[in-house]
Amino acid sequence: MLPVNEEIRWGVVGPGRIAENVMADFAHVPAARPVAVGSRSARRAAAFAERHGLERAYGSYADLLADPDVDVLYVATPHPQHHAVALAAIDAGKALLVEKSFTATTAGARHVVERARERGVFVMEAMWTRFQPAVVRLRELVADGAIGEVRSVQADLGVAREYDPTDRLFAHDLGGGALLDLGVYVVSFAQMVLGDPDTVAATGSRFPTGVDADAALLLGYADGRSATLTTSLRYPTPGQARVFGTAGWIDVLPRFHHPETIVLHRAGAEPEEITLPPTGTGYSHELAEVTECVRAGRTESAVMPLADTLAVQSVLGRAGDQLGLAFREDPHVLR
Repeated sequence: MLPVNEEIRWGVVGPGRIAENVMADFAHVPAARPVAVGSRSARRAAAFAERHGLERAYGSYADLLADPDVDVLYVATPHPQHHAVALAAIDAGKALLVEKSFTATTAGARHVVERARERGVFVMEAMWTRFQPAVVRLRELVADGAIGEVRSVQADLGVAREYDPTDRLFAHDLGGGALLDLGVYVVSFAQMVLGDPDTVAATGSRFPTGVDADAALLLGYADGRSATLTTSLRYPTPGQARVFGTAGWIDVLPRFHHPETIVLHRAGAEPEEITLPPTGTGYSHELAEVTECVRAGRTESAVMPLADTLAVQSVLGRAGDQLGLAFREDPHVLR
């Protein structure tokens, strides 16, 4: 356990779009300080470091992993690269926040989790949804029985993207497709509320590159509960979620994966609108969770435990198999 006033030093693996968005929220986590970035392009790393005031920029991921003055790594590379980077980082004793999807495959996720547990190193999936204040309140309401016994979840997340086979979203080798990029949100939300499903049924379509263009998932539970989930890169959707119980329901207003407002509907009562904006852009809450866990010497988050990450990755894998997808981890990313 580190002293309570110990500052946690962060390094960024992969200076892409999502990393750019996350950086501003470090200002809302006083105990966390980003100090370094690694890219396979020294030029990109240097430019990112200059934009965000980082002390060090590395032209390889391996050099960043070897930096003794970095406590936590935020992994924001394409999905298939997470596996190799995470394993090497764990072996280097670095705590990790790994972007979703956690890996490209279920086996890859299992491998990373097993290694983290063996080495006693903190690892968490960067599912910022679970840390949004409005979602935290939703979980409290459900736990308190505000809508009775929860029986079903609906969630959708879709965007219309022009097909470009050279873009990461459509590239098979980079883990493109709707499931890993957007479907992870709807699956994680359902798993958060209902737990691990017993059955997964998926239908959808693919782009010419072989990645999924859209998918509809039906998650089934032995006691009859269910989740109906939709994700797409081919057409837009509202981005809303609903949790249905025997005594009411809760709407999570768009976009549900980083909402400000939920609406509680209870039998015999007027709808109750609850607005709880995030701090900063919304990434600050997951950054604070990792920072606090590392300072406390924990190896997992209670809010986003590794068991949940594995369950979500399993659902994505089972759905992908039914859609004819064949993702692989990239073992060469550190070379």
